[in-house]
Amino acid sequence: NTNNLRGVNVDIPLGCLVVVTGVAGSGKSSLIHGSVAGRDGVAVIDQSVIKGSRRSSPATYTGLLDPIRKAFARANGVKPSLFSPNSEGACQICSGAGVIYTDLAMMAGVATTCDECGGRRFRGEVLEYRLGGHDISEVLAMPIADAVDFFGDGETRVPAAHRMLNRLVDVGLGYLALGQPLTALSGGERQRLKLASELDASSTIQVLDEPTTGLHPADVQQLLALLDRIVDSGKSVIVIEHHQAVMAHADWIIDLGPGAGNAGGLLTFEGTPTKMVEQRTTITGRHLAAYTTGTRSNK
Repeated sequence: NTNNLRGVNVDIPLGCLVVVTGVAGSGKSSLIHGSVAGRDGVAVIDQSVIKGSRRSSPATYTGLLDPIRKAFARANGVKPSLFSPNSEGACQICSGAGVIYTDLAMMAGVATTCDECGGRRFRGEVLEYRLGGHDISEVLAMPIADAVDFFGDGETRVPAAHRMLNRLVDVGLGYLALGQPLTALSGGERQRLKLASELDASSTIQVLDEPTTGLHPADVQQLLALLDRIVDSGKSVIVIEHHQAVMAHADWIIDLGPGAGNAGGLLTFEGTPTKMVEQRTTITGRHLAAYTTGTRSNK
């Protein structure tokens, strides 16, 4: 009975992909956040897109840089703080930014590569330290897919980094560099970065609230492949979503409505997408039927 829900009682099947649908304001979030989120074993990823500064990167946002810094420190017998461009090891001229920003008042500012560090962001003496034959700037310039191999075996094996790197590859971000500024990432790339960072390995149920926000159609397919892998690993996935591709991909749909606010808050359908399309008794069912018919005809 949370918010506009009117005595809604549903069974949510486990071990599959469940999509909760309905028009905006129908009670989807009230149902899931009010009754499922907060329980033991449930992890929730909301729809907010991450923001990033010039100094933020996939390595810093996901926490990858911490085990990497510690690995460099152990290998060279020095402090981990030397291997952060935002700490002691930063180039003193550009303060670890790699570029010098010039404010042109009424015109757009100009960024030029730092002459002191050559854009590598670190002091010269820090770049003398090596791990597996690479300095820290070279590691941060690595594509994530290459870093998976680098930190997976041998003397450069770092399990904590390797686990997160594999998650980043799973969400289709293997082509990004570890130290690439978040300001250079698209909205879809940031959303997938957030998914990789917040997917909780210890939880048995993953709740995702509008995960397709800001995603390109190709990114949506990457997301669906990731959700399949999560389900195949034995977990349960509950997605609150409007995107028809996600609805069509679901194992089970829970539809709320029929309208928004006082006109919503009722269970209008629960079952498979196929059954929803066959019945076409709800707004969601009619739109999903038109989507699936169009998808087949386009093929």
